[in-house]
Amino acid sequence: MAMMRYEPLNLLNQLQREVNRLFDTNRFGDGESGHILADWAPAVDIKEEADQFIIRADLPGVQLKDIEVTLENGMLSLKGQRASESDEQADQYRRVERVRGTFLRRFSLPDVADAEKVSAKCRDGVLEVIVPKREAAQPRKIAIES
Repeated sequence: MAMMRYEPLNLLNQLQREVNRLFDTNRFGDGESGHILADWAPAVDIKEEADQFIIRADLPGVQLKDIEVTLENGMLSLKGQRASESDEQADQYRRVERVRGTFLRRFSLPDVADAEKVSAKCRDGVLEVIVPKREAAQPRKIAIES
């Protein structure tokens, strides 16, 4: 059995870091100006395949016209807005948990990504961005001579 040193402040320090991370205003903002750019961030899955990366973002209730996908200097941005209910309809709710307003997610693309061939489609509230890998980045098998 391994002996471990008990340090009670480690747990407290970890809690403090998590609280600071939750209330960090730069999390969805512009680091230079300090302005908050988004009210929420959609959940995202990123999958790497042999020839491409697939990014899927959950955007239920967001209209296609309200979604913007941009690629600049190796930075892929998913930006948009989920519209609010009218004031008359909002008064009828007893509980509101779904976030409204602007969203923003940014991803730094790896060097192997082919920025010229990035494509996006949206179906059933899921935005799918396909980022192909460059041909030179594909792994190849090297024959071993005897």
